[in-house]
Amino acid sequence: MWGIVGQRVFRHGSSAMSLQGTRPAFLASRSFSSAAKEMTVRDALNSAIDEEMSADPKVFLMGEEVGEYQGAYKITKGLLEKYGPDRVLDTPITEAGFTGIGVGAAYHGLKPIIEFMTFNFSMQAIDHIINSAAKSNYMSAGQISVPIVFRGPNGAAAGVGAQHSQCYASWFASCPGLKVLAPYSSEDARGLMKAAIRDPDPVVFLENELLYGESFPVSAEVLDSSFSLPIGKAKIEREGKDVTITAFSKMVGYALKAAEILSKEGISAEVINLRSIRPLDRATINSSVRKTNRLVTVEEGFPQHGIGAEICASVVEDSFEYLDAAIERIAGADVPMPYAANLERLAVPQVEDIVRAAKRTCYRSSSLAATA
Repeated sequence: MWGIVGQRVFRHGSSAMSLQGTRPAFLASRSFSSAAKEMTVRDALNSAIDEEMSADPKVFLMGEEVGEYQGAYKITKGLLEKYGPDRVLDTPITEAGFTGIGVGAAYHGLKPIIEFMTFNFSMQAIDHIINSAAKSNYMSAGQISVPIVFRGPNGAAAGVGAQHSQCYASWFASCPGLKVLAPYSSEDARGLMKAAIRDPDPVVFLENELLYGESFPVSAEVLDSSFSLPIGKAKIEREGKDVTITAFSKMVGYALKAAEILSKEGISAEVINLRSIRPLDRATINSSVRKTNRLVTVEEGFPQHGIGAEICASVVEDSFEYLDAAIERIAGADVPMPYAANLERLAVPQVEDIVRAAKRTCYRSSSLAATA
């Protein structure tokens, strides 16, 4: 049961949504120190929420254990003490209830941040997210804005079973009216969270539990209170010329490790951190593929109707004539997540899976079908 799927099934979606209400990622008139500090993803999220709550009294936070307990993963630590119970609201275990209240508050001009202890629990509130939040701006002919952020951990953690391990990126990304973000580094977490809170549309913010404690270097620019990242723009984490690897969230780290291994074998891999799932930065992806002539997509989620399939469709429709090899898709196994640790590892992509796929696109190893 490998977390590998190599297919040539593709689908193409609409062009990127407009970037309303997003501040620029930097100000040309400001100067920043080039010295980088270390910051965990947890602290990056906490500081971004804190600064936006301080800057805008309309921003408030609601969810289970976000206040007195300081957050299930301590993302909201210190916010109740600083802003009080009127802006940091502990709720009962009723996702449908507090999500509906949040959407209603957004209708009236407030800016709620709704925390799900895991996005698996957001299924209890899916009607409010899709039918109330995502569709209201269109159905009201632009009269109703819904500035709300739905955030929390998404995808596999470790040993928590099928009902707490699913990646919902493709679910939410398929719905017009939502913007879907998936940070990898502390810079991503801080810049994208600020952009999400400032955005006039509903944003689904997919974090990863296993990344919360990871530390990444951040520049003075990133630590500035005015910093944000543009929604809909990917980042090239590592430049290369032989194969393009796309990934998001935790899989970006795996892709970078795979690229390092590949470099020792003479293969130069370009790694793209998607950052934004909807809108998707098709221009950056296609530009990279037109340079490398090969593509490997990586995601934790199920293979069928996944983010990788959408990327494949975009490349085949826009850059097919540039491809020198079949596209490889790396995804989770097409089964509910096993609980046993050994089976869990086999069900999610690993670094070696990415390495093998990249080598296949470069004709440096035999295909799985040939060796079966």
